Parts: sequence; structure tokens; C-alpha cells
Amino acid sequence: FSPFLYFTAEAAVEASKKGEKVILVRQETSPEDIEGMIEAQGILTARGGMTSHAAVVARGMGKCCVAGCESIKVYEENKKFIIDGKAYGEGEYISIDGGTGNVYEGIIKTHEPEMSGHFGKLMEWADEVRKLKVRTNADTPKDAAQAVKFGAEGIGLCRTEHMFFDEARIPAVREMIIADNIEQRKAALEKILPMQREDFIGIFEAMGDRPVTIRLLDPPLHEFLPHDDEAIIDLANEMKVEHEKLKARVEELKEFNPMLGHRGCRLAITYPEIAEMQTRAIIEAAIQVKKEKGIDVKPEIMVPLVGDVKELAFLKEVVTKLADELINDSGIDLKYMYGTMIEVPRATLVADEIAKDAEFFSFGTNDLTQMAYGFSRDDAGKFIKDYMDKKIFDKDPFQAIDRKGVGKLMRMAVELGRKGRPNIKLGICGEHGGEPTSVEFCHDIGLDYVSCSPYRVPIARLSAAQAALASKTNR
Repeated sequence: FSPFLYFTAEAAVEASKKGEKVILVRQETSPEDIEGMIEAQGILTARGGMTSHAAVVARGMGKCCVAGCESIKVYEENKKFIIDGKAYGEGEYISIDGGTGNVYEGIIKTHEPEMSGHFGKLMEWADEVRKLKVRTNADTPKDAAQAVKFGAEGIGLCRTEHMFFDEARIPAVREMIIADNIEQRKAALEKILPMQREDFIGIFEAMGDRPVTIRLLDPPLHEFLPHDDEAIIDLANEMKVEHEKLKARVEELKEFNPMLGHRGCRLAITYPEIAEMQTRAIIEAAIQVKKEKGIDVKPEIMVPLVGDVKELAFLKEVVTKLADELINDSGIDLKYMYGTMIEVPRATLVADEIAKDAEFFSFGTNDLTQMAYGFSRDDAGKFIKDYMDKKIFDKDPFQAIDRKGVGKLMRMAVELGRKGRPNIKLGICGEHGGEPTSVEFCHDIGLDYVSCSPYRVPIARLSAAQAALASKTNR
């Protein structure tokens, strides 16, 4: 891709509206950059790696991305980056190659990739022999539809937080965050409900009767608010609230280590009304699609970051009580599942207890890997190459599952999970779900499915077939 450079999500959106092709350059991306990432043709970051925010989101969208290019120094405020002493500013051309990680000066001619007629036949052969189902990680109807074209058999991870950053709804999200009491919070959530319901209607229609796993809100609330004084003042004026009140709320939400902080199921335990709103949106969307389209929708509601069965049990009461009431009132026969992401190491050790309240497990191997190693997946790119060069690691554990450590935790969780619930459904939704050796490992430990970004679905299908053939040969 050879578009113009822009250094903020807002500038990328504005340029795209004018018909320009855009590369978004950031020190590192965060969820609040999502609108700019959607509009950009390519993304370049100085920090990060294969499982950083930029890489994961770009892969899901099928966009070109070079994440963790430490050769460049990005100066976002000055709208430039420097490499080898030369500066490149806003509006200049560069080209990036997401396959090699190379960044080029100027314009390089590109063309759309083509798939030969033999591709479909190869996939048919793969599907005949593989045992693993292959799902996709998708957050929009467009991504879901693309994944179905590539052969996805369901959605293994729908991240609802990306929906919250939509320009039309983030004011209501922020209104919910700064609310003084539960009544104000519920009033703000009522504004988000119809928009979230429409999201799920679109996804259910795109997926038909395939299963759809929807993760309840995961990131900490501070990610939805600005952090510098100027932006806080602008937002306070926009929301018609006192600047000091908003600033105090921003300070209150700051965390020393957000990765291990107030997020995932912890957020829903403090604010169960968020989980209630999302449950209502999911079930009402499923009821509407089944009534109007006759599609046998299969929603799976997934609670993130559980480490103790009591967390899951508390939220099960919140989620299933409301879901059952909505289904009973609708008068239609709608089945749904309730489960959790296994991404906290403690969850793998008590998986038999957790399985009693979970109908499915989905391994979130991005977080499981960084918690098992004590590595930050966004910062590890700085030293992982040294580990590889010095033969400490054979493979980057964020790219291929570490079978001796993380893999042992997964194997334990599979065995304990089936002990607690023999018919439990088991899958993986971390980025490892599209990497061939990791897919082979998932086959070996007896998972039911892998889930990966839409554009990695064909690779996963082929890898699942190769794993099945390899195990047959070994026997």
C-alpha cells in the first residue's frame, strides 16, 4: 500500500472522507483509534508485535500492518516519524509490506491478490479429513460475511468493546462511565442498547445458523476517556459537565497495570447492569432474527477473565435469569450457551470447578501466554528477537503456542474441564488459532474448534487437515 501518512485517528478519518488512501502511523494503537484503523489502508506502529492491538485488529480487518517497527521514532504531536536520520511527515507517501515488515520510501505498485481455481478444491480435500471445526474472530457483519466466504463455521470471538468506540455511541458510553449512581448509569446504557442490538442482528444474519460466541465487555473503562488536559476540557464542554468532575473521574479510573486491573468479569461484577444490557441486546437480537428471518440463531455468551468459579456463578445468575425471562416472554424456542474464556492461569488449575457453571471454554491464549510468562505482549517485541537470536526461545510464544508451559496449562484445563462437565465444548480464540503448529497442538489435545481472524481461516482449515493426517499416520 502506498497512501499518505497520518498520525492520528481523527486525521485518518478526515483524509479518508476526502477520498485519500491513508496509512495510520502511531507509537502504538489503542481501542480509541479504531475509527482511524477502519478508514486506513495500512497501519504502522513503532511498538507492539504479532499480538499487539494494532496487529490483532488489522488482521481481523484484512488490513496491511507493520507492528513494532522499532527502527522508526514516531513523534505524533509533531506529525512525523524519523528513520536513519530522515523525517517523514503528514501527507507524504510511504509503502509498507505486512508480510515482511518492510517500510519503503515512496510509492510501490500493488495489485489485489487472486486465488486460483485449485484453491477451492484443496479446501474441499482439507475439509474431508479435518476433525477440528474452524471459526472466526469477527466484530462486524462485514468481517463475519468475509469469514463465511473463507469457510468459517461460526464465530469464536466477537469483541463487543470495538462496538463501544463507534463515533455515534461513545458519548453514551462516556455518560455511563461518569454517572454518579446506578439510575444514571442505566439511563446511559438504555441509549446504547438499541445500537448494540442492531450490531448483533447484523452479525446473526451474516452467520445464519452457525454458532456465535460473544464476549461481554472486556477492557477497563479508562480506555473510553481522554487523558490529557486539553482533551478532557473539550470533552467536559461537549458533555456539559464540570471539567474538574470529569478530570477526577479520569484520575479515579487510572490503573498502575490495567492488564491486571478492573476489567473483564471484574467490571461486570462491579457494574452488573453492563452485563444485563449486553445480555438483553444479544438475546433480543437473536429472538428478532429467528422470528423475522427464520434463522436458528445460536448465541454463546462468554464471560472474560474468570479466575474463580464464584465470579462465573455470580454473573451466571445475572445473565441467565434475564436471558431466560426474555426467551419465555417471546414464546419462541431459542437455545443459548453460557461459558467463559480461559486466560487466567488460575482458571486452568480449577477448570473442573469452573466447568460446573460453564457450558464451554474458549482459550484466550494471547492473555494466557502473557500472564504465564509475565511478559507484556505489547512490549515483549523489544526483546523477543534477542531471545530468538540467542536460542533462549525456538519460537516467539506470542506467535506459536508454548507447548511445555502454556500448552501444559491448556492440556490440564481440557482434562479437568471434561472431568467437571463431560460434554463441555472446547475451543481457542487467541491469535494462535490461525498458526499451523498451534492448530496441530489444538488437535492433539482434543479441542472442538479453533477460531482465528477471517483472513487466516483457510490456513486454519488446511492446518487442521494436516494435523488429522499426521495423527493418523503416527497411529
